[in-house]
Amino acid sequence: MIWQQFVSLAGSYPLALRGLGMTVMLSVISLVLGTLIGFALGIVRTGGNRLMAGVIGAWVDLIRGTPFLVQIFLIFFILPEFGIELDAFTAGIIALTNLAACFICEIVAAGIRSVPTGQVEAALASGLSRLQRMRQVVLPQAMRIVLPPLVGQYVLLIKDSSVVSAIGLTDLTRVGWLVVQRVPNGLLVFFLVGVGYFIVCYPLILLARRLESRLGAAHGEVQL
Repeated sequence: MIWQQFVSLAGSYPLALRGLGMTVMLSVISLVLGTLIGFALGIVRTGGNRLMAGVIGAWVDLIRGTPFLVQIFLIFFILPEFGIELDAFTAGIIALTNLAACFICEIVAAGIRSVPTGQVEAALASGLSRLQRMRQVVLPQAMRIVLPPLVGQYVLLIKDSSVVSAIGLTDLTRVGWLVVQRVPNGLLVFFLVGVGYFIVCYPLILLARRLESRLGAAHGEVQL
């Protein structure tokens, strides 16, 4: 019985590989776009314009405070009511990019605020423009704070990508649901699905640990 299940699972290998590829592609595109947008939003939010900061803060709070499943349903099922037709892949990219951008915005904003005021004032006294201060003084220092939680957030967002299976996109989780209909052993099937996500996320987990240890070592040297 168990042997037959393993044989059936082996026959699902091409489908599983396709699902893993879809998860990786969806995650990479969303994280790249989300990082670019998130950094831009984080910089604008800390730029001193209260109106822009308030609007961005309200949007970030809304996205962070509502279930991702609801967000993706709104994009995929509700937007067509307004004449905006999206396929499942595009809807997944938009939803994940928006989610990533909002969380990354908060991380970047916190990193920028952690830069000592004296550093900014010294750059201002040196005659640097606002863009030069941000590029040459603020961001290099903020990145040491931002990088570890940023990589950790990437891991969480890759796992959140499993929600796209709810709109029919054939990612790794969706493949699990399809396979379990043929192999009536949900524990085994979804254990293997979990292993697939672990394979994708583990390099990022190691990277986050390495960055944290390097940051801690550098901070210790500064203290000494």
